[in-house]
Amino acid sequence: MTREEAERLLEDFDPQGDGLAAKSRELTLAMLRQTSAPFSRKQFTPGHVTCTALVFHPDEPEVLFMHHHRLKRWLLPGGHVEKSDPTLADTAAREAEEETHVRIDLSSTPRLAGIDVHGIPAKKAEPFHLHHDLIWCFRAQSAEITVTSEAPAVLWAQKDDWDRLQVAESIRNSILRVMRA
Repeated sequence: MTREEAERLLEDFDPQGDGLAAKSRELTLAMLRQTSAPFSRKQFTPGHVTCTALVFHPDEPEVLFMHHHRLKRWLLPGGHVEKSDPTLADTAAREAEEETHVRIDLSSTPRLAGIDVHGIPAKKAEPFHLHHDLIWCFRAQSAEITVTSEAPAVLWAQKDDWDRLQVAESIRNSILRVMRA
């Protein structure tokens, strides 16, 4: 994926009245246009692109969540772009598989479901920085998921669970955008 391809992808994304996604889209486009290394996890100013997997259960109206080992909150699986990832959607799928062992249904085409720019707390040699997160929609091949060192708890959650899990508004909006399509 090149910076230019990412720009086109974001330009084509319709936030459908979602102000958070629209603002994140503009911030991410600006970041892409201002830097030569938008996919490098070592670029802290103005941040870097990350990818998240919004994985739907194969049979139920549920979404895969993991309890993040460092941030101590329920999130969608995802992470940093690697040079070996052919596409940004592949980044999200790889991260979901690594973190939860979910098997992504490769017969359906992934689509960009949301964009969320958020801060990441400082740790060790990394200062506070921004993740320009692209949220990709997938369907799981099966309901099988397992805990890992990065995800000490994993679950399939319905809309009724979102308040209890304190699901972020950007994630809720992305799920609802996909469900409306």
